[in-house]
Amino acid sequence: MTAKDEYTADELLDAVGPAFGKLRRGVLREVENPMSAKDMSRTLVLNIVAEQSVSPETEVTVGGLAEHLCTDPSVASRMVTDNIKAGYLIRVPSQQDGRRAVLQLTPAGQDLIARFRRFQREAFEYITGDWLEHDRLEFARLMIRYVDSIERLRDRRTAREAATDADQG
Repeated sequence: MTAKDEYTADELLDAVGPAFGKLRRGVLREVENPMSAKDMSRTLVLNIVAEQSVSPETEVTVGGLAEHLCTDPSVASRMVTDNIKAGYLIRVPSQQDGRRAVLQLTPAGQDLIARFRRFQREAFEYITGDWLEHDRLEFARLMIRYVDSIERLRDRRTAREAATDADQG
């Protein structure tokens, strides 16, 4: 589908999935001053650790990371090891269960996330450079709303799982 303004509702909705697929294929490497593919893959892990670590009672483990990435724990473990070797993450004892190790960002990891977020903004502005300002801001607003809706789905799933566990317990 090419960019045109006259789509039917069905055409628009059918095009959403393939559009997201194209986003996942490294479009950010096509813009000016791209980040390395290695650092971009590292930010997948670092962003999750940063987002999950906002709450003091939430601890990020390799298993939790694997679940969040929808990947095998061994894959998540390799991703974590790469970030540790690069100096972006450290493992520390859990404050809730000393037998467990949790992941924390290092200052270098925080710097990489900040650099990646600046890069994402620059990429968005570069990609949408020929858009009307209103369209650019409306798209950003709707994208954030979409992501917030995804988070609410996760919250509902977690609440359902907790209720199921309580019923079985």
